[in-house]
Amino acid sequence: MIEKFLNYLRYERNRSELTVVSYERSLRDFEAYFKNRDDQLSWESVDSDIIRDWMESLMDKGDMATTVNHCLSAVRSFFRFALARGLVQKDPSHVVKGPKKQKPLPHFIRENEMDRLIDIDEMWGTTYEDVRARTLIIILYSTGIRLAELVGLNTDDVDFVSRQLKVTGKRDKQRIIPFGEELEKTLRDYIALRNQTVGGPTEALLTSEKGDRITRWQVERVVKKCLSQVTTQKKRSPHVLRHSFATAMLNNGAGLESVRKLLGHESVATTEIYTHTTFEQLKKVYKNAHPRA
Repeated sequence: MIEKFLNYLRYERNRSELTVVSYERSLRDFEAYFKNRDDQLSWESVDSDIIRDWMESLMDKGDMATTVNHCLSAVRSFFRFALARGLVQKDPSHVVKGPKKQKPLPHFIRENEMDRLIDIDEMWGTTYEDVRARTLIIILYSTGIRLAELVGLNTDDVDFVSRQLKVTGKRDKQRIIPFGEELEKTLRDYIALRNQTVGGPTEALLTSEKGDRITRWQVERVVKKCLSQVTTQKKRSPHVLRHSFATAMLNNGAGLESVRKLLGHESVATTEIYTHTTFEQLKKVYKNAHPRA
């Protein structure tokens, strides 16, 4: 039966030999699994529970969800073919759901690395571009706002009296984010230098020396350059600072719902990925600190 299916893939579907070999490997593996389980079983008699058990065994061996889903796809294709050709009477695979793909953990910069970047004066120059660079780094790390939200900030969005930042997020939804003394001083110093440099106040908060609103590309370039000073990880984007903000908040006792509101997530389920990150950190701490770990 397997050979008939493989020939169907080769000669009727014109699938590549690489695909055929991959499908064959998955089908032979499943056949070996159910034969080893019960030598009386056949392709006609296996049921959905056996398919699920096989998938579970693949996961137990360390296969990723993507790999297991690929194997399941091969079995589903085989049963569709066999059912259409009258080689089997039923298709037990169509009711089997594959494992959910694991979302990659977000990349973030550790708190001590961010402290070193922000607090060491030698990291920064005194030119307008240097002051603006430090300012946007502190804004991103202190508020967790998105790149587009940062670029869209206007000077009037900063409320120094209440220490609040008005942010316009996705679908023009606005939210208020509080900030502390450090960001207040940073913003005051930057705005004073900006006004002096461009010759007066501007609508946009972050601007070029000519007064034009800063672009996404400029922010990305600045962030990558700055983060390169404290980390060797490949991802060094503004979004990494958003992840770093969320991780730092949760590591220091902030509630998930509070972080959700600050980030502007619609659902707390989106924010929950950061709990996995902090738990991974917790496991590392445990492993390094516990004498029996």
